[in-house]
Amino acid sequence: MSENVARRGFLVGGAVLLATGCTSNQPAAAPSSSAPAPAPAASGNDQPGDKVTIGFSAPAADHGWIAAIAKNAESAAKQYSDVDFKPVEPTNDINQQISAVESLIAAKVSALVILPNDGQQLNQVALQATQAGIPVINLDRVFPDKLAYRTWIGGDNYGMGVAAGHFIGKQLKDKGVANPVIVEIQGIATLPLTQDRSKGFADALKTYGFSVTAKQDAKFTVETGNQVATSLLQAHKKIDAMWNHDDDQGIGVLAAIKEANRNEFIMVGGAGSLNAMKEIQSGTSVLKATVTYSPTMASSAIKLARLIAQGKGMTDLVENQVPQSITLASETITKDNVEKYLALGFES
Repeated sequence: MSENVARRGFLVGGAVLLATGCTSNQPAAAPSSSAPAPAPAASGNDQPGDKVTIGFSAPAADHGWIAAIAKNAESAAKQYSDVDFKPVEPTNDINQQISAVESLIAAKVSALVILPNDGQQLNQVALQATQAGIPVINLDRVFPDKLAYRTWIGGDNYGMGVAAGHFIGKQLKDKGVANPVIVEIQGIATLPLTQDRSKGFADALKTYGFSVTAKQDAKFTVETGNQVATSLLQAHKKIDAMWNHDDDQGIGVLAAIKEANRNEFIMVGGAGSLNAMKEIQSGTSVLKATVTYSPTMASSAIKLARLIAQGKGMTDLVENQVPQSITLASETITKDNVEKYLALGFES
């Protein structure tokens, strides 16, 4: 998910960095590249069918991950001649998003894809849509009432932590490191998504006999990422591994590491930004991997909305209907496989 931080210039070590948010709700920088066109599935489902109108509502595209969500949704819709894509004005105002969704209900769209600013606060309007006979595809931030949506699709926050923990645990075990110093830079500590990521990380490390030495949250911003990393680097003269929950705030984290001239540890990022992938690809950075929370989920949400509105199922499954819930795997991107992920990366 994503928290929103305003875009602004940030000077670190003589370089101007752009402040960005991550997977939470903070406004930040919009990406400069367009979303990759999702590859159509090789099935009869992609042949033109009944004409459907898909409504789309999401927070304002004011940071990398959310901006990529909107681009992916639009790109997927353009693949189909039988889809009329009807996005409403993106907003970070709860009441405005409710009004926008109500306008789509009044327009009697065939299906609704909604990434709510807050699932709890938009639960009632999602219920209104389903009661009006409009299937709701709930994207990422879940509505608490299962009657409010037909299908949920989103990322795996716990799985992100597990993936990061296994990468770090295996690397340290292979090096024969005992009692490692492992530091963790969270997003916003009070958010359930952050707590899930931290729990997954701790659970995975435990299987190697390791634990987190110190953790601190960085609010999903470049500035705070820089400040927190600086503090952790000063507090620990030797570090073996670092997990930073978010690649956007990781811009500040990496700047602090370079400023301190530290390279004795390995670092794992989170979300799968293009910036992080290029850093990994260089082979010269402490950043050795990032674990995905991909905005391509919006492309899949549009595809699911089309199938549901047309009364189709997923042809690779035996069942006749689209599943009620789909959790995407968190994948680990390293120098060995980064090439195949570059097209899916989003810019901070």
